[in-house]
Amino acid sequence: MQMLIVGIGALGGTIAARAIGAGLPVRLAARNTESAEVLRRSGLRVSGIAGGEVQADTIDVAAFEDYGKEKQFDLILLATKAQEALKVAPCLVGLLAPEGVILPIQNGGVARALADRLGEDRILGGISTLGATMVEPGVYEQKNAGHLPIGELAGGVSERVEQVARALGRAIEVKVSSNLTGAIWSKLLINCSVTTLGALCSQTMRQYMETESGNQVFRRTYEETLSVTLAIGTRLERLAVDPIPPAEQYESWVEAIIAFYGDVKPSMLQDFERHRKTEIDFINGYVATLGHASGMPVPMNAAITELVHQIERGVIQPAPARMNELAEQACKRTE
Repeated sequence: MQMLIVGIGALGGTIAARAIGAGLPVRLAARNTESAEVLRRSGLRVSGIAGGEVQADTIDVAAFEDYGKEKQFDLILLATKAQEALKVAPCLVGLLAPEGVILPIQNGGVARALADRLGEDRILGGISTLGATMVEPGVYEQKNAGHLPIGELAGGVSERVEQVARALGRAIEVKVSSNLTGAIWSKLLINCSVTTLGALCSQTMRQYMETESGNQVFRRTYEETLSVTLAIGTRLERLAVDPIPPAEQYESWVEAIIAFYGDVKPSMLQDFERHRKTEIDFINGYVATLGHASGMPVPMNAAITELVHQIERGVIQPAPARMNELAEQACKRTE
């Protein structure tokens, strides 16, 4: 299976290094010629507490724009940011072999949007529970032993999904889901209440959950997002933990989330540090939009989205005070 990985950031770089280390026939597409040259010189290296260390000194990488239509790939793994995925995916169709597929692994509704635009025959669905950080271009840390759930957006299990899972499974753990849409929403619950909150306060989940305000905002955000999820008829899938917290064992449920995600540096915080546009409109902003459309109250997700946009504009900075601000807003709404 001839593979192309598009987007060599934290997640794409980690998967690429492990795929090359496993001997898979994989090529890489970087953002531009300069980025490709940097990666060509440095190679790829992954370390961390999960997955073992791997180093790929020789890589086949070029700028995305340098791939012509003569290149035919059976699988294109799309690991860019969500907004970039929507822009570049239509150009990738011409690089596919006759039965080839694009596998986007972004959060939120990216895969669904691409399938609606390009056809479900060309798009699979996927997400990642891998916790990866890019230390610098070509150098990555894997913080947990996550995996890639993949599947058909329409549900069920197909031969092409099984083929992709067998191929990628030589490099990383891949799990076929017959309810991929449910898995996407289960991951979105974590994105909204773990990743974004950590980015806002410039802390890991373990750190902000040590505060009363952190606990309050996490719970309010999760419950609000869960209400929207269920209101639109989603049947959730278990990932690291059960997506619906048990009423009588809430504290142990939170501890399980912290054990899996608690020490991962939020990817959105890395975006802030590099002054890049975040994926907030595909995470909390996506939930807020659906909530408004379905008549569900989504004040916390809306407030979080606005704070992130303020940070993007340079109006405020990520800091622990952001969590206190959100907690104060939550208290005012309940008075």
